[in-house]
Amino acid sequence: MTNLTIGLIGVCALFASILLGVNVMVALGLVGAVGLTVLVGIVPATSILSTVFFDTTHSFHFSVIPLFLLMGFFAMRAGLGSDLFEAATKWLGGIRGGLAISSTIGAAAFGAASGSSVGTATVFTKIALPEMLARGYAKSLAAASIAIAGTLAVMIPPSALVVVYGILTNSSIGGLLIAGLIPGVVFAILICAATYIAVMRRPALAPRLQTDATLSEKLWSLRLAGPLLLIIVAIIAGLYLGVFTPTEAGGVGAMLTLILALVRLRSFRKLALMRTLLDTIRTSAMIFAIIICALIFSRFLALSGLANTVGGFLTTLDVNRWVVVAMIVAVYLVLGMMMDAPALLAITLPITHPVMMKLGFDPIWFGVFVVLLCEIGAVTPPVGINCFVVQAASDGRVALEDVFRGLVPYVIAGFVMLVLLCAVPELATFLPDRMR
Repeated sequence: MTNLTIGLIGVCALFASILLGVNVMVALGLVGAVGLTVLVGIVPATSILSTVFFDTTHSFHFSVIPLFLLMGFFAMRAGLGSDLFEAATKWLGGIRGGLAISSTIGAAAFGAASGSSVGTATVFTKIALPEMLARGYAKSLAAASIAIAGTLAVMIPPSALVVVYGILTNSSIGGLLIAGLIPGVVFAILICAATYIAVMRRPALAPRLQTDATLSEKLWSLRLAGPLLLIIVAIIAGLYLGVFTPTEAGGVGAMLTLILALVRLRSFRKLALMRTLLDTIRTSAMIFAIIICALIFSRFLALSGLANTVGGFLTTLDVNRWVVVAMIVAVYLVLGMMMDAPALLAITLPITHPVMMKLGFDPIWFGVFVVLLCEIGAVTPPVGINCFVVQAASDGRVALEDVFRGLVPYVIAGFVMLVLLCAVPELATFLPDRMR
């Protein structure tokens, strides 16, 4: 049996395990370890496994993830999402579809602080969904606007998913974090535009609300939302100007968010500090385990020759390189319907990243492109994890069908953003290039 055949059997075993309900992390690690043993023997395989564990876990880059997660958990525990939604509503609630647009803007800002797509969708379902439904918004628009807005968390810096991409591909984490800023803001604008177009075409989706908020009330609404936005801006500016490293940015962000949370809650007890720390540890450990197991599986693919064979086949096709990009987009969209973003990156990047590099694409650009694909996959049926999160957090107010039915304009907006990234790659590379 050739090494290539063993590699193919391993890939088939991985997807069979996932379809049978085996945890993705376990499937990656088990198939990778068994495959390495078959290829090189038990002693060399053990040596490779120990090297992967040490080289990965002692990396300074890993400290970025728990610090950004801690920042997000502080923001969620303190209820800072409600401050952002209240401020956005004061300023935009008077236009048709204004509450849905406010949810998008609030979620974009909160997502930048939390870095969690699922967490952002959960928080804004609790905060914004009851408000929209009470004011006559259609269930489909209300639920879908929250589901898509939650995905902005994984692109607008700081983002844990971008760090995962950087570790798996050995790319510049600071450059990747900065690269997501402009595309994230543009995508948020496209989502707001999709909402506005939808409600103008079908006014019944969202009634026009009468708001009498004065300028002083609008400014007062920024009393806590404003400091959180300043923290996010300070982190991004510090990274861009080289004032601190990504790890230092995470530490500064976590400390400042903790101070802001204490100002809002006026109590360590309400912050549930121990629970917050434990949640951060659990989430970090899950992400670390996925990355380690993914690297084990990628070693197996490399030694089997499968990654090079597939990559060589795709790069030698007598077609325009954008045809290959379209094929990769199709793969990510299909797989994104079935698994969460860290697992999707872990499985695909050992093959897709080398292919894109051989085709001459910028690794920073590809990181933003892949994260956007993960965002679209997070709301695409039949799985669409954000859709399930919104439905589960709605306490029975909306059905899953309502969420999926309202997503059409937002998925279109996602594809428009993909086309924009391809047509204007400088959206992702401009800021990192200025850093260099």
